[in-house]
Amino acid sequence: MESKINRITDILRRDDGISGAMHYTEQISWILFLKFLNDLEETKNDDAQLDGEIYNFVLDEKFRWGSWAVLKANGKIDVINSKSGEDLLEFVNKDLFPYLKSFKNITENPKSIKYKIGAIFEFLDNRIANGHTLREVLDIIDEMDFHNNSDLYQLSLIYEKLLKDMGSDGGNSGEFYTPRPLIKVITDVVNPKIGDKIYDPAVGSCGFLIEAYNHIRYENIETNKQRDLSTEQLRFLSEDTFFGNEKTPLSYVMGVMNMILHGVESPNISKTNTLTRDIRGLEEKDRYDCILANPPFGGKEKDQIQQNFPIKSNATELLFLQHMMNSLKLQGRCGVVIPEGVLFQTNNAFQAVKKDLCERFNVHTILSLPSGVFLPYSGVKTNVIFFDRNGSTSDIFYYEVNPSSKLTKNKPINNSHFEEFLDVWKDRKITDNSWIVNINEIKDFDISAKNPNRNDVIEHKSPIELVENIKLNNAEINDLMDEIEAILIGKDINE
Repeated sequence: MESKINRITDILRRDDGISGAMHYTEQISWILFLKFLNDLEETKNDDAQLDGEIYNFVLDEKFRWGSWAVLKANGKIDVINSKSGEDLLEFVNKDLFPYLKSFKNITENPKSIKYKIGAIFEFLDNRIANGHTLREVLDIIDEMDFHNNSDLYQLSLIYEKLLKDMGSDGGNSGEFYTPRPLIKVITDVVNPKIGDKIYDPAVGSCGFLIEAYNHIRYENIETNKQRDLSTEQLRFLSEDTFFGNEKTPLSYVMGVMNMILHGVESPNISKTNTLTRDIRGLEEKDRYDCILANPPFGGKEKDQIQQNFPIKSNATELLFLQHMMNSLKLQGRCGVVIPEGVLFQTNNAFQAVKKDLCERFNVHTILSLPSGVFLPYSGVKTNVIFFDRNGSTSDIFYYEVNPSSKLTKNKPINNSHFEEFLDVWKDRKITDNSWIVNINEIKDFDISAKNPNRNDVIEHKSPIELVENIKLNNAEINDLMDEIEAILIGKDINE
């Protein structure tokens, strides 16, 4: 399956309407989604027939995969009657997309798959400029079969890789992708359970929510071993468990599609700016059992946005932190990625928020991440702060991740980097990389991670070595000056 996706990306790169990983991922996504929807509907129709029932298809027959994408005759592609070139483009652009976009307006139930389709295609358009290119892509994707869980698992892996490629493409696409090993370790610590309401206020591609789904649904996802859940539990997992907001249209589209392709047919994802909500109006019924997030940071919010928060600040990360604090239920758990500056800054707003956090919540663990976790699109050093709404903070367990080599784009963070942390955090074991600080020892709510076990030895050179280094540096400087002088007077320095 992966080789097919690679073929498709190579084909799309040659199309005049496609520019970079963001575009080809977007275009592969909507075609994959429609093929997935077709196979899902066929499976549901077969199940209904076995039960002696009639299945009501979501899509009208004219717009189902087998009626326009790839026509078949005797089990083979009907080359003669299948649309191609300009005819195919005209159907997709003038018939198919307007039809799919209309679903959001004609469907009242926001939990329905029909509504989700409308929400997805509201912000999508076909960018493939050449109808013959589109024909090639459709024929390849038609070869993929999504009728069983094993194939769906492969699809989910491939889709994650597409999103990762989009993130690695740099620029603004970094918002789509948080490294999956980091997402997994945060989810493992927060430990979402069936019956929990789980929330991400800045969902991006929904990586956290999908990992939470896998955490609940599978005993072992690699072997496809699922937990034994009742029909009602499965319904709750699909319809009433996952919640999130995303303000960027393409991120929103990718997120909703990612959830559906992973098996969550009705995620409660809203296209909205989380920070526009006044958090002082939140009631317990509006809150969540688990919050998992890597919200945006480094932005500067306007006064209008700041008015929605009891502690005003233009720092985006500080406002998101307040939002998550006020969105957590009693006994709720939260794991959130924050920039290093949030921990050590002690100006009025930062100190006030951290004072509120430590006094009203239990900050039980801070995971210090190495530089380079979010390369290539951000070099900011970050931490993960874990807290629950179960009393105030007493002792904070710190763990510092220390890779044996520097993280790079080609040597990213991986699961092995978190193995020791997962072994020690629950029992709060002291190691070379972990320590505990009592809240009373912390001054001005500077809760930054300063490892007391690290004794960085400063190597002092002898006076003779210092003199020799100076002489060597001076000699190099003199040689360079000679070369510059020779160039200025037009002299051949090799003479």
